[in-house]
Parts: sequence; C-alpha cells; structure tokens
Amino acid sequence: MDSVLAFVIGVVIIVIGLAVSIGLHEIGHLVPAKLFGVKVTQYMIGFGPTLWSKRKGETEYGVKAIPLGGYISMIGMFPPAKGERAGADSTSFFRGLVQDARDSSSESITAGDEHRAFYLLPVWKRIIVMFGGPFMNLVLAVLLFAVLLMGFGVAQASTTVGSVSACALPATSERQTCEPGDPAAPGAAAGIEPGDRIVSVDGTPIDSWVQSTAIIRDHPDEPIDLVVERDGSEVTLTVTPMLSERYATDEQGRVVTDAAGDPVTVQAGFVGIGAATETVQQPVTAVLPAVGENVAGVAGIILNLPQRMVDVANAAFGPDERDPNGPMSVVGVGRVAGEIASLDEIPLASKAAGLVGIVGSLNIALFVFNLIPLLPLDGGHIAGALWEGIRRTFAKLFHRPDPGPVDMAKLMPLTLAVVVILGGMSALLIYADIVKPVALF
Repeated sequence: MDSVLAFVIGVVIIVIGLAVSIGLHEIGHLVPAKLFGVKVTQYMIGFGPTLWSKRKGETEYGVKAIPLGGYISMIGMFPPAKGERAGADSTSFFRGLVQDARDSSSESITAGDEHRAFYLLPVWKRIIVMFGGPFMNLVLAVLLFAVLLMGFGVAQASTTVGSVSACALPATSERQTCEPGDPAAPGAAAGIEPGDRIVSVDGTPIDSWVQSTAIIRDHPDEPIDLVVERDGSEVTLTVTPMLSERYATDEQGRVVTDAAGDPVTVQAGFVGIGAATETVQQPVTAVLPAVGENVAGVAGIILNLPQRMVDVANAAFGPDERDPNGPMSVVGVGRVAGEIASLDEIPLASKAAGLVGIVGSLNIALFVFNLIPLLPLDGGHIAGALWEGIRRTFAKLFHRPDPGPVDMAKLMPLTLAVVVILGGMSALLIYADIVKPVALF
C-alpha cells in the first residue's frame, strides 16, 4: 500500500509541475501582450470544459479539465484579407478554413479596440510576445537544473572501490556472472577490497577514477604498484592488469561509439574493479552547459522524430523494446515519476532529485518543441513575423510599397494538418506508454 501511495504522489507531483510549467508559459505570452497594449480576453490552463474561471478587468482567467496545454486569447491574431469579399472563400473546405480564421479574428475585435489587435504590433513586439512562452520554460528549466545540480548534486564515480570482480569477462560478454574456467580478475587476486580508496597507481597520485582507469588500461601485463587507504592506513598492493577486450572511452570516461552508434572496443589493461559513487554538488558554471546538452538532446529527438515514431510503433505493436532515450507521452512521464517515487532502494533526497530533473526536462521539451516553425506552435508565429520583417525591410530598401502584414490565415490548412499529425503521434505515444512502457529500472 505504501508503494502504491508513493507512486500516486509521484504522478501528482508531475501533474502539478506540468500545470505550473504550462501556466508560466502562458504568463510569458500574457505579460508582454498586455504591456504592448494588446487586448487579451482569456488566460486558460488546460483544454476542454472549464472547471473554474474568474474575470479580472478585460481578461477571463480559468482552469480547464484537461491539463495538457494552455492558451491566451488575443484579439486580431490575423489581418483582414486584401480585396476579398466576406463570402468569397467558402467554395472549398480549405478556403473555408482560411476564411473562418479571418472571420474569428475580425469578430474578436470589439468596437473601440481596433488599435489593440495583435497583428498591428511591430514585428519585434510580436516576436517578444510569442517567444515569451518558450522563454519562460527555459528560465524555469535553468532554475530547476540549478536546484538539481547545485542543491542535490550529481552522482559521480569516486576514487573508492565499490566492487571487485571475481573473474575477467570481455566487455561484449552476454554473461554477467562468473562460471568455472573464467580467468580470475587481477584485482581480486591482488587483494583489492571494496571500500579501499585509491591513493596512487604506478607512482601517480590519483584525483579521479577516470585517471586511475587510464593508467591501468595503459599497462597490460605489467606489474604496477597500487596504493590504497584501508581502515585509515595506506596499503601497497601489486597488481598486473590483464589484456582484455574493453570499451573505448574518452577523456571523461564516456564510452566512444562509431558512426552507427555502436560502442567501440579495444584491447586494454583490465583489473576488474568498479568505483563507488558519491553525490557531488556542482558549481553554478555547470548549470547552463547541462541545460544546453538537454536542449541539444531534445532537438536531436525532434529532428529524427519520424524514425523515432516508427520505432515506437514497432515496439507498441511488435516484440521490440522501447528506447529509454526515445519520446514518450505525459502518461509515460507520469509512470516514470511514479516508479521513482515508489522505489524503496533509493533515499528520499534521490527521489526528490529525480522528480525535479523530470520537471526540468519537461520544460526543456516545452521550450524546444514550441519553437518548431509551424503553426499552431509559437515558432510558427515567430517565423511568420520574421518573414514579414524581411519582406518589409526589402521593400523599404528597394523603395517599393509596403507589402503589409503576412496573411498567416492562409496557413490554416497546414495548421490543421500539423494538429492532426500531432494528435496521431500523441495517441500512439499514449498507447505505447500503456502497453509497452519504457523500462528504466
């Protein structure tokens, strides 16, 4: 029962975190819009039926039943068409979409507020209004990652031995347990014990586990002195690393992969010891690089989204396993959060850090995803404003008539296609997260 309650608490925390993130995203649009004089009629968190609302001034603030998004309603989102009659575009479904968007935008402008329409704002002000939402998610992500890295800290390999292997298995071995006939690991034979803190290797003082590993890998079949601190005293051991197939690593100790993404193997010295981890609080200078890495990771997923969705479909409807680094829906995110919260093997601080990291990653995903230059996303409006600015700049340079605002309403058929595609992707991810969830533990 306790684990079930903890699971529910984890899910609730993520739901609240997502709602707050969405609310702040919309505030990022609301505040600059009001500052620039645009009339904002609604500020809503969620979609569907309204659960609660209150009007303050000219704006209705409320919460809706489905907390999977939010919006603000600004009057005059689209400019009126040039030289077209009101009913002239109703001859086809797609033209009807365009005209309906124009009509809805026109009807939102009440008498006396004509000068407060969104499309009348200068280009740079429209960009600020539309970028304000994603920017709020970026700011929130930076704050959350600062709490995660500087407050909770990051688990890192220490210079203390955490495990000693009894045998030596190649890096690509499918077995994880020793069997009779397997060669003994040099570390165990030399008398290295879990809890030993490595002081020096081959006469070189050791500051990090990566440093000790590099020295060991460079001395296969050569006896080297290993000084460890055990029970407050230094003990000198002699160990002979054996030549073994190991994964190639870079200077940070990360496994090197080839062009296909497969790990590269090399022949190197091997002792058979593993590091104990310790939580280390990071400096403030580590926050922005961490956020940048996450932004790049999300951007990479989006750029390869078609193939990623094919992989999700193959896993959902076939025997394949889900990619832990692939996309998932809010259902999958909630499930992961619940599993973290219900784990008995990790302390409360680690659970809290995991949930903070999830909310931070969600905000990075909201930041990157909303900047895709397609309507109805914020990036689509930003792209339209930039294109308008380019057109007007060239017209001014070449002394041509002002082309006027870009008619974004013409993109309504494309917007509908984007909405249908996003809806289908969301449905697939939700289904996959139910029948074939991502296994992280």
